[in-house]
Amino acid sequence: MGVSAVQLFSLPVSDQDRAKHFDVDVLGFELVNDAQMGPDMRWVQVRPPGGSTSITLVTWFDSMAPGVVKGTVLETDDLEGDVARLRSLGVDIPGDVEAAPWGRYVTFDDPDGNGLVLQETAGA
Repeated sequence: MGVSAVQLFSLPVSDQDRAKHFDVDVLGFELVNDAQMGPDMRWVQVRPPGGSTSITLVTWFDSMAPGVVKGTVLETDDLEGDVARLRSLGVDIPGDVEAAPWGRYVTFDDPDGNGLVLQETAGA
């Protein structure tokens, strides 16, 4: 098989501007592209700094309701620092840092209810 990477995935959101603000201004992602694709469609693409996989913030898939995606894992090398920064920016992170054999993590939702996992992998 010739597949070598995940280039991008689509994340359903209800408001692309709100989602872009959250991803860029709160999570610290890079804005890759924000362009009209027609009168009622807009391509908004973000990615973690230096990352190879990006996310398109989509509103046009009827089969993908905002808030249905759970378990998107974001890797960090400073879990406590990122948790403190996100909380200071108003992100509701309901629990404490949890430990697992593979590392430590917290879970929280984006403004649409899509579930995110912020993790620091052991030994990474």
